[in-house]
Amino acid sequence: MKKIFAVSNHKGGVGKTTSTVNIGAALALKNFKVLLIDLDSQANLTQSLGIKNPDYNIYDYLRGRTPILPIEAKNNLYVIPSTLDLAAAELELNSEPGREYILKEIIKQTDSSFDYVLIDCPPSLGLLTINALTAAHRVIIPLQAEFLPLKGLAKLNEVIEKIKLRLNPDLEIGGVLFTQYDQRKIMNKEISQNIKAVFGNKIFETTISNNVALAEAPGEGKDIFHYNKSCRGALDYKTLCDEIINLEVNYG
Repeated sequence: MKKIFAVSNHKGGVGKTTSTVNIGAALALKNFKVLLIDLDSQANLTQSLGIKNPDYNIYDYLRGRTPILPIEAKNNLYVIPSTLDLAAAELELNSEPGREYILKEIIKQTDSSFDYVLIDCPPSLGLLTINALTAAHRVIIPLQAEFLPLKGLAKLNEVIEKIKLRLNPDLEIGGVLFTQYDQRKIMNKEISQNIKAVFGNKIFETTISNNVALAEAPGEGKDIFHYNKSCRGALDYKTLCDEIINLEVNYG
């Protein structure tokens, strides 16, 4: 059965796309078959993997225009790309019956041999993010250990609880992931400790360090493992991947 993760935080710049790409790439290197879904109209995930001018994209699928045909970006790593047209989807889909379940139906139509599906959510809590949370088993929340990103965490948690109550009783927080983390910064340590006091074991032990290679890799259309497999960023995401695989989660 597919294990479906939404990677979500309505605060931008916290590493959602970087984490989606590199968790997916790490899983693929371990011979899991992985599908990445770019649900952001900025199409950063699509561009980060060097995909240009795809014939079909997530907007076409949400509108029901064509059968689902993911693109193979790397061995075991497939992508449903995005497009700027997706910016209009929330308005266009607003009158659709069962509009919160459209992405869930799309995922059901994909190849049953996928082991993991990771959804890169837009930086908002609108209909597209609601679709992702309705389809997912678990939410991964990338977060900088700084004051401003921290302020939105309570709102996201509130939305997750509402989705669980009304649309998807199987939804749980898979983990809060600290990104761009610097152990030398007192603020990073203090905020991470405060969040751990609230979320307890819902915090990933792995943190993603500040690493220039993680910022450079998307410009080359590569995940971190194909860009610089020995850098600190690659080691961090490899460790995170192992932690995700070992999560004792009931996906039944």
